[in-house]
Amino acid sequence: MTSKVVSVVRYEKTGQSVRKAVLDCGGFDRLSSTARVFIKPNIVFWTRSCNFPKWGVITTSRVMEDMVTLLKEHGVEDITIGEGIVADPDDTETPAHAFESLGYKKLKERYGIKYLNIMERPFRRVDLGDGISLKFNTDILESDFLVNLPVMKSHNQTVVSLGLKNLKGTIDIPSRKKCHSADPDRDLHFHISRLAGPMPPSLTLIDGIYSLERGPAFDGRMRRSNLLVASADPLSADLAGSKILGHDPAAVGHLAYAAKNQQRPLDLSDITVVGEKIEEVASYHQHDFEYVRGPDGEMPKALAKQGLQGIYYRKFDETMCTYCSALNGLVLTAIRQAWRGEPWDGVEVLTGKAMEPSPGMKATLLLGQCMYRKNKDHPSIQKMFAARGCPPDPRDIVNALQEAGIAVDDTLFRQVDQLPGFFMSRYEGNPEFDESFFAVK
Repeated sequence: MTSKVVSVVRYEKTGQSVRKAVLDCGGFDRLSSTARVFIKPNIVFWTRSCNFPKWGVITTSRVMEDMVTLLKEHGVEDITIGEGIVADPDDTETPAHAFESLGYKKLKERYGIKYLNIMERPFRRVDLGDGISLKFNTDILESDFLVNLPVMKSHNQTVVSLGLKNLKGTIDIPSRKKCHSADPDRDLHFHISRLAGPMPPSLTLIDGIYSLERGPAFDGRMRRSNLLVASADPLSADLAGSKILGHDPAAVGHLAYAAKNQQRPLDLSDITVVGEKIEEVASYHQHDFEYVRGPDGEMPKALAKQGLQGIYYRKFDETMCTYCSALNGLVLTAIRQAWRGEPWDGVEVLTGKAMEPSPGMKATLLLGQCMYRKNKDHPSIQKMFAARGCPPDPRDIVNALQEAGIAVDDTLFRQVDQLPGFFMSRYEGNPEFDESFFAVK
């Protein structure tokens, strides 16, 4: 069996479905029972402030336990689960709470596995070629085998977020910010395409029990999809996963880069798919919220439909890093709630690293340190209001908006950790969205 085999399996039963997905693609063919195995889930976000169901956002504990069980059956004793949760690197309590809530402590007691917060561990700089170097967690670099357990998501910056994108969680915070470069020749996709290079032999199993539209976080649209996609070849898994999400891999920048680097076709012609047929399980997942242009410029369609005027909130780009993008939806929600039917006086909001002010705007908000440094002396700015942090402090964002004439309520910003509960309440009472998938019994 070649390495370019992808298995597509419907998730039907605990233990059996993951086993079938792994065996059908030859996922353990290069795995020795004496190997040090590193399992990389996707825990893109966590909060201790409210009950946080994780459908389509976080790797299910069901798949995690099934994988640990399968590794133990294979004779593997040295198993480490590791993740670098997006949070303050000095906050060790939130990752610990996530690991325990997801049942990893029970897995440790039951199977003798280890789990760790990557942010508390050392990193090592790795040369990825073409002048690119990033710092990777040493535990994953020094392991003998990687089990990559991403969630099946579309993504508002990278179109899809699957196995390659999941490896961004193995690098340190400065490296994550570096990936969001304003250099068009070395952009976010360019960096992601190279993340698998330093990894040991691996198995990618995409957890599609729940999938996500407009990811990567809780403000997307969750679906119950009941799919698993597995391969011993990282790129092949992602190419198949992208097709299942309804996106041509040629339109996904990091997949196109990776295929070019490996001299691989993007049409899956060198891949054998076993199990379910991709065309029979594929379902289009919108990857981003719509933006429209009006008399005042660009803004999200939802704001335009509400009738907002006098504000220009341009579509964010790939240069806005994870830490600012986590606040972007909050800012938009606050602006939407502040609308009282009276047009604002030509206010423009800029984000990321590449945007420049538009001539003629009365007030310009620069959100984030990168935007402030780029444009603080720009001649097109009549009145500047800035939240300069990296990422900006929510209180500074509130002050900047209010000073620009947008009377946002600071309650949202003070209760930001409660926001996931608001979005997740949409799924209450729906039996398809079962919290037991994120627990170890």
